[in-house]
Amino acid sequence: MGKCPDCNEWNTLVEEILPAKGAKKQSTSSLSSNKPLSLDELPVDQEMRITSGYRELDRVLGGGLVKGGVVLIGGPPGIGKSTLLLQVSGKLAEPGLNALYISGEESLSQIKMRAGRLGISAQTLKILSESSLETIQNVIEQEKPGFVVVDSIQTVFSSDFESLPGHIGQVRYCGHTLTSLAKEKQIPLFLVGQVTKDGSLAGPRVLEHLVDCLLLFEGDDQHVYRLLRTAKNRFGSTNEVGIFEMGSQGVTEVQNPSAHLIGTGQPASGSCIAVSLEGTRPLLVEIQALVTPSSWGTPQRNATGFDPRRLAMLLAVLEKRLGLHFGSQDVFINAAGGLRLIDPGVDLAVALAIVSSLKDQNLPPKTAVFGEIGLSGEVRGVTQSAQRISEVSRLGFDAVILPADTTKGIKHPEKIKLVGAAKVRDAVEQLSGSKKSGGSCP
Repeated sequence: MGKCPDCNEWNTLVEEILPAKGAKKQSTSSLSSNKPLSLDELPVDQEMRITSGYRELDRVLGGGLVKGGVVLIGGPPGIGKSTLLLQVSGKLAEPGLNALYISGEESLSQIKMRAGRLGISAQTLKILSESSLETIQNVIEQEKPGFVVVDSIQTVFSSDFESLPGHIGQVRYCGHTLTSLAKEKQIPLFLVGQVTKDGSLAGPRVLEHLVDCLLLFEGDDQHVYRLLRTAKNRFGSTNEVGIFEMGSQGVTEVQNPSAHLIGTGQPASGSCIAVSLEGTRPLLVEIQALVTPSSWGTPQRNATGFDPRRLAMLLAVLEKRLGLHFGSQDVFINAAGGLRLIDPGVDLAVALAIVSSLKDQNLPPKTAVFGEIGLSGEVRGVTQSAQRISEVSRLGFDAVILPADTTKGIKHPEKIKLVGAAKVRDAVEQLSGSKKSGGSCP
């Protein structure tokens, strides 16, 4: 059969040979000894957390490493996955914890050079360059480490299979074996996963369901900031975000990301400070818009760090509800710092930045904006408004433009002025009182 009956794709079926030798059937006595227990009979086991030495990583993990917890971290090549995990291994080895870093992609000399550049010299950090699953199992059982990193799971192979490393059967079997070993030995295990061209993790999806936590390392090669997102976490909240900075000394955590993302330049048209919610953390990000007459027949619509389909919807709302015309205008949107914003609460900031650039008028200084925009032009409320306002106040802003419904009964610092907007038109009227930086467009 050359065509898969499920996905209707050709040449996607592969032969998978299960290791039959050495398999032992479970005895009847062992099956009968395992009985279900009621909730009252279960022992109370307090969850023990091990700090990684990085507050941002502990944040996305839900408070730290869990004994027996398996974490899969994925990201594009060169984003900093190996560097981050080698630094974490060095941090854990400093207090005397036996850490084991296993690499199937780099030699021992290459890892030594990387560790020297990062300033890692812990004696309890053991390095192993190996791809054989059986050898890795033996080393873990002999060394009894307190923390293990396998970089990457696609390079590990078992001799029970005839296929090459990275094969679907190899990845599934090796991932299951290492996960079972980590659960049995109560060892925190990090698996590095390679990604495909479209950004999804390579290999079977069962690997994502097998692990306890799935982290995605995101970023742009042209920017220094890296985002570590939690897509799945059995021991904490999902959609949590940690922010790191890539430099010559490796990956360092950013303690106050909002201060780095709002910019320090003079106010200009097309610039708006958005209050985005990444996980449970409010972030202030500068949204930049440029609206200029098009030199081509079809106007351009480019968005960096923002959903292009969302941009098209906002332009349609501004044309329909405010009577603005973008048919002959190129529109460019950029989120400062190379961040990818998925919070719908940045809609109002994007819309104000577009109108500000079109009319060549500045927003009032020291003003932040958040709110979701509906198709009828209404400004809808968003989650955790109080936390967003607190972050704005902490960074010294004077006013916040937000949904009108949110202003009712919300506690906020007295020095912050809340400007409610029920419609997009109400928020755009805040531009009329600002000083023009040039001639306005008709």
